[in-house]
Amino acid sequence: MTVLQLGPVPPPHGGVQTNLIAIREHLRRYGVRAPVINLTRHRREPVDDVFYPRTAAEVVKLLITTPADLLHLHIGGRLPARLLALCLVCTLIPRRRVVLTFHSGGYPSEGGARNARPRSIRGRILQRLDAVIAVNQDLAALFRALGVAPSRVRVIVPYAPIALPADVVLPEAIRQFKASHRPLLTVVGGLEKEYDLPTPIEAIDSIRQEFPEAGLLIIGSGSIESEIRGFVSRSRNSAHILMCGDVPHAQTLKTVAESDVFLRTTLYDGDSISVREALHAGTPVIATDNRMRPPGVHLVPVSDPAALAAAVARVVRQPFTQGQLDAASNAPLEQVLDLYAELLGRDVRGEMAERMAGGLGTRSGSPTV
Repeated sequence: MTVLQLGPVPPPHGGVQTNLIAIREHLRRYGVRAPVINLTRHRREPVDDVFYPRTAAEVVKLLITTPADLLHLHIGGRLPARLLALCLVCTLIPRRRVVLTFHSGGYPSEGGARNARPRSIRGRILQRLDAVIAVNQDLAALFRALGVAPSRVRVIVPYAPIALPADVVLPEAIRQFKASHRPLLTVVGGLEKEYDLPTPIEAIDSIRQEFPEAGLLIIGSGSIESEIRGFVSRSRNSAHILMCGDVPHAQTLKTVAESDVFLRTTLYDGDSISVREALHAGTPVIATDNRMRPPGVHLVPVSDPAALAAAVARVVRQPFTQGQLDAASNAPLEQVLDLYAELLGRDVRGEMAERMAGGLGTRSGSPTV
């Protein structure tokens, strides 16, 4: 079996990238070929079965020439015409099963449910897919409203715990910032409007009135970086806000694990992987209430710096009760494998066992991108 994935390849690391790489590593661990076609503007030379096409024509050429039994697309954000066209192209390639994971849990409430008609272009294209993975029930309901057969819609929360290597060392700038700030508040996300970064930046003023050594650390990059840096520079506590840019995933996880509070303030959001990673690391989480946070998260309203500051004060003062996340569970990855097996009509697990018995699996783990 060969599974060709299409989607964003890190860096930078985000929820979509993390899920794509988790599936790739899970497959390769059992000797399954799992090439990837990167769909972002970030370009590198092809390496280790990861391809970085520069044009739409190159994407189509790779789709046609790369042997695969199954195509798995990963889309975050919205469903623009170019990505819908890519979905259509994938369904036109003979002898390929096509799966789409749509990662934007907030899409239905942010206008995605408007004009959700089965006879729309969007509906007709999505109906051609062999399976659609929704990250929450709202998305599943939207796909059904678009005419996708209920039997083809699966709800799978794309999260699998990652074991952090013991030898991971924090970047020097983060290490120094952490040494001089307590509580350390960390945000991980894109520097985009939907992540509502002005809210924690504004809240740090009130937080430092009560906790004079508090600091805010922001990890991530994006299209409004200059705007956010300007917002930080105008803060009277700018010296206590560190913008780190993109940080390797392992170091990001270690930073989150060693933070006092993880913040996830968004204008709209899905079931964030970073929230689950923070809970798994044992770090308290304060997040905007989007009706789909896992147990153990402290909820605040949208764009409310005062409420965020008050929540930080409560969380810092009280013992942390870790959310109920199974640290050993690979359930989402196993659900994806079950779906592949169903679509292909093959004993995927049996094939994996045979490959492992023949010494073809990568038992110690596979290379990461």
